[in-house]
Amino acid sequence: MLGIPIGLAVANLAEWLIHKHVLHGKGRVRGTFWSFHWHEHHRNARASGFVDHDYERSPFAWNAQGKEALGLVGMSLLVTPLLPIAPFFVMTSYYSSYRYYRAHKRAHQDPAWARENVPWHYDHHMGPDQDANWCVTRPWFDHVMGTRKPYIGTEREQADEARRARRVQS
Repeated sequence: MLGIPIGLAVANLAEWLIHKHVLHGKGRVRGTFWSFHWHEHHRNARASGFVDHDYERSPFAWNAQGKEALGLVGMSLLVTPLLPIAPFFVMTSYYSSYRYYRAHKRAHQDPAWARENVPWHYDHHMGPDQDANWCVTRPWFDHVMGTRKPYIGTEREQADEARRARRVQS
């Protein structure tokens, strides 16, 4: 049963590491497999008030959502050989991948839900610093690594909202 908290912690650390170093590191380079994250997903979210319409498409398509799902399946396959010796860890890893996908998809389909339930992820996309708030499901490793930067409810958010509203009125 010790595999459950270890699995949750490892999954959150993996979210942080992969998001920061792979999706934003390698992903900023156009033409790489990982560029979907920065050049599609972030662009879509910023342009549409956090909504990413790729999540309305099939996860089996070759788009940002499909590549994300493929990456999560790949991560799950990596831990599968440990099943005979660490079943709780492996099952928690599977659960964490599923939870990540469901929370990330729902967040980018329903910004109000995201603001309430995963505000750190909303802050990641909509805040001034998209190189912070790396976690999606829980902000644990953002707190540990000092990368949690709140945006929701700040004066900066209010100023940004006012500026966006002025643009829409023009």
